[in-house]
Amino acid sequence: MHKRFHARKRIDAQNQIFVISLGGSIIVPEEIDVKFLNEFKNIILKHIRLGKKFIIIAGGGRTARIYMNAAEKIVKLNDEDKDWLGIHATRLNAHLLLTIFKKYAYPKVIKNLNERLKFRNKIFVAAGYQPGCSTDYDAVLLAKNFSVKKIINISNIDYVYDKDPKKFKDAKLIKEISWKNFRKIVGNKWDPGLNVPFDPVASRVAQRLKMRVFIIGKELKNFNALLNGRDFKGTVIY
Repeated sequence: MHKRFHARKRIDAQNQIFVISLGGSIIVPEEIDVKFLNEFKNIILKHIRLGKKFIIIAGGGRTARIYMNAAEKIVKLNDEDKDWLGIHATRLNAHLLLTIFKKYAYPKVIKNLNERLKFRNKIFVAAGYQPGCSTDYDAVLLAKNFSVKKIINISNIDYVYDKDPKKFKDAKLIKEISWKNFRKIVGNKWDPGLNVPFDPVASRVAQRLKMRVFIIGKELKNFNALLNGRDFKGTVIY
């Protein structure tokens, strides 16, 4: 049991391609987090030198919610309006990442997930694609396109909980959870601005494709440990 737990808990450090869903609220918590992005860049470049490649999908996060909230004070928005505002927020964040990794990255932000891509560069940077889901879903589709079975999700939570720990003091931390049980927590319906560890649409597809998602917080030493195949702090959904 102990060995099976650790085999599932760790990521395979020998993987050549890593898919990372980077939350928008990590990129821009209040203002752009330059310190985080600089350290994140250094870790990615270190692993590139070891022969690894990365697909990084930028979320919209707080930037998206600022635009949604502003627009709602002026006009009545439908879900598609909200989604498009969110999508463009992800594209702004993604272009920031592309600029940071310009020397190593494919020269444009990936916006069309049907585009046929070949991994000649070390990094792909991607953003929102279409309404009806978050960039978590885009991460799943890109992982599928490159036959990658594991996704690293970096957000402002260190673990998945059985309920919102900000609202419930008795919320229980979860280190491992099946897709079936995780989907009971997040539900099945997408809502623009929804703030969950991994979105319901993405979760449904990831379950069908038998993917594994690693939910971690923004601590970069922890992220580096995960990339190195060592024990880390976070939740595995499988």
